[in-house]
Amino acid sequence: MNREIHLVKRPEAQPTDEHLKIVESHKPEPKEGEVLIKTLYISVDPYMRGRMSDAKSYIDPFQLNEPIEGGGVGEVVESNVDHLSEGDIVTGMLSWKEYSTAKGDQLRKIDPELGPVTTSLGILGMPGLTAYFGLMDIGQPKKGETIVVSGAAGAVGSAVVQIGKIQGCRVIGIAGTDEKTTYLKETLGIDEAINYKTENVSEALDRACPDGIDVYFDNVGGEISDAIYPRLNKFARIAQCGAIASYNIPNDQGPRMQMHLIKSSALIKGFTVGDYQDRFTEGFQHLSKWLKEGRLSYEETISEGFEEIPNAFFGLFEGANLGKQLVKVAEPRQK
Repeated sequence: MNREIHLVKRPEAQPTDEHLKIVESHKPEPKEGEVLIKTLYISVDPYMRGRMSDAKSYIDPFQLNEPIEGGGVGEVVESNVDHLSEGDIVTGMLSWKEYSTAKGDQLRKIDPELGPVTTSLGILGMPGLTAYFGLMDIGQPKKGETIVVSGAAGAVGSAVVQIGKIQGCRVIGIAGTDEKTTYLKETLGIDEAINYKTENVSEALDRACPDGIDVYFDNVGGEISDAIYPRLNKFARIAQCGAIASYNIPNDQGPRMQMHLIKSSALIKGFTVGDYQDRFTEGFQHLSKWLKEGRLSYEETISEGFEEIPNAFFGLFEGANLGKQLVKVAEPRQK
């Protein structure tokens, strides 16, 4: 038998157990051009909340009573393609199943020489590439400028702050616990860290950014971002990556930003990592080089057990994770 996790009800606010259900099914058989995969790790990500709503977006919504899908790492159990063999460890978009099938041309074989296989879901995967392109292409940081990053201790944010330091910038990170702000300052070496739950963000920004803000990498939106806009410098750049503060608040409204953008002549651009698909090799080369040189580090929060996937996902909206949130589903059959 096989287990799957289905979306059975669309959430109007924060997702809970009533919206997801573990369903038993038969182990699938791969067709021509497909492989059978044993799931080893599943990535849970904030963008998945958007796909739970039946609304127009940059990606199709999840279908009701069907398995959810997302980034994953798995072991090839059976292959009907020439370039993948039994025992290969691969990454790609996988269904939330213990065993699933996928087309061979939609999977990438992981090179174990680059790091643990989990890095393909984190610093050397979608989060790392998101950080790289959002900061370097939209933020265009220059040495000596001030960068502020919200959600700075998450998978994307923790990569952004490090890339910012590599570029010679003053970097301020905003996070939600003292553990996270300590990690940002003492481990990642950023200049200032703000705990938005215990500090007045506006006053903290005045202290941390006396010369204003040149680049804002926004993973959060909401009230934190409202405090950023009045402090933007002339020709500031905003990379709008996420808005997790609003994902579970229907028809969320906030202060108007337009006057602040006009006064600062600031650029704001929303993006997803898929916008840069034709440049992934460029991003991957820089990230892997910095990782090998010890200029990038990463943290992972790993839950264990297929049944823990929903709880790991729910925890994203409580800020429970440090770095990349993963779920370990199984050990590979071949080690």
